[in-house]
Amino acid sequence: MCITSYTLGCMAEDTAPASPKTPKAPITAADVLAWLEETAEAARSGELDAPALIDLLGQLRQASTACANASDWALLAAREAGASLRQIAPVFGKGYVRAPAARLEKLHREVLSSEQFLELMRRRMGSA
Repeated sequence: MCITSYTLGCMAEDTAPASPKTPKAPITAADVLAWLEETAEAARSGELDAPALIDLLGQLRQASTACANASDWALLAAREAGASLRQIAPVFGKGYVRAPAARLEKLHREVLSSEQFLELMRRRMGSA
């Protein structure tokens, strides 16, 4: 996992109260780090064998895909809500708009809106 200044800022904000209208991500970088430290200790102590770690790897890859899909949805929704690429760019860890612009371009090859993206995810989950 790459920790950027944005991630560190978000981790610091974890202690700040969220406004009632601002949703929070279901998992944070701090949550993952705490879990990783516990799990690494269990692996070092021999509590986790290779098959358990492979199963864990599969779960993490599925969760990673789900987080990437949620991120894509949020990107589409932010643009629909009027956010500019300049406002979005820092979230990508870049000071320029190429990264979110390229991601939006790729997403727009499949869907035109966050609602269409959500429907696509529903269909994919139904066929998985």
